[in-house]
Parts: sequence; C-alpha cells; structure tokens
Amino acid sequence: MGELLTRIVEIFRLELMLQLVLATVLGGAVGLEREIEGKPAGLRTNILICIGSALYTKLSITMAGTGADPTRVAAQIVTGVGFIGAGTILHARGAVVGLTSAATIWVVAAIGLALGARFYLEAVGTTLMVIVVLQGLGRVENLIERRVATRSRITIHARPDPQVVADLEAVVRRVGIEIERQASRRENTDLVMELHLRGPKRLHDQVMVALLHHPGVRTVSTGE
Repeated sequence: MGELLTRIVEIFRLELMLQLVLATVLGGAVGLEREIEGKPAGLRTNILICIGSALYTKLSITMAGTGADPTRVAAQIVTGVGFIGAGTILHARGAVVGLTSAATIWVVAAIGLALGARFYLEAVGTTLMVIVVLQGLGRVENLIERRVATRSRITIHARPDPQVVADLEAVVRRVGIEIERQASRRENTDLVMELHLRGPKRLHDQVMVALLHHPGVRTVSTGE
C-alpha cells in the first residue's frame, strides 16, 4: 500500500503541486500586506516570485539527482531576485524609497527556496515572522518617528495653474507629513511654493519623490 501511494504521488507530481500551492498562499500573505500598504511590489509580484523560486528549486533538485550540485540554481535565483529588488528602489534627488519592498522580495524568494527544498515548517514560520516585522514593527517605527519628528523647508516651482496649490498640499498630506506653514507667489512664469513641513525623516524623502512625479511641478529643492 505504501509503495502504491508513493507511486501515485510520483505520477501526479502531488508534492510539487503542494509546494506551488503553498508558495501561492505564503507569497500571497506577504504580498497582500504590501498591496494594502500601497507598495510597489504587491500581491501578484510576491506570489510569482515565491512560485518561481519554489519551482526552480524543485526542478534543480530533481534534475541534478546525485551527479550535480543542486545549489547552483538556488544561487542564480538569489542573483535574479536582486535585479528585481533593485527595480523597486527609486532614487531621485537624494531621496531613496523602496528599500523595504526590495528586502521583502528577497525574503519571499528565500521562502520559495525553502518550499522547493521541502522545508515547509521553516517557510511557514518565516512568512509569519515577515508579516509581524512589516506590520508590528512598522507601527513601532511610526510611533518612534512621530516622537522625534524633523522639520524641513522645500521650495517648489510649478506651472501657474489655479488648482496646483491645493493639489500639491494634498500630495504632501497623503504621504503623512504635516504642513506647518505655506506661502506661494508668482515668479516670472512659475508659481513658487514654500512649504514648512514636520514629520518623520523618511517621509520627507517620500514627499520629494511624490512632488517630483506631479505633472504640474517643474523643480523641487530643499532649504538646506
């Protein structure tokens, strides 16, 4: 009976399908948290990375047998995921965002590798730890940052559109930064806004990036 069950599993590749289903669930759990937070690497990205890592690892172990080193494919997965993670990091005028998303992609690939290598308990435990870090420690980080809020002043040169002032203020508030003072004036053909901001330091960088992506903005500079 045991040999029959083993044969059935081999014929229908049930273990591989289990690994891919688990990769979908665990990658989706991490990706859902990223999707809710509005991060660049969301639900589909994390699921696909986890599935791909698990499948490559399983195929590597199966095809290598006893005559080759199955870890070579795993090493290539880590390299490939590094390029994907680099694509989530955005750098603009000294502001860097997306580092946490890149690190999350790297860990999700490791979860897929663990599934492909049959380390199921370790993969599930790692997924739970990642969610705790992203959710729980994220709240702690925000609490600390609110207590040690920094101030900055930025100058924005924008097109003289009547609605642009309200739009840019909305962009800043969506990021989570407080506007302490605001002044605007016309300078040649530009509308110049000066914003005095207060909030966590990392959010000041995100505000710079968000403002630079607004279609009405020409330049953004700091008062430093």
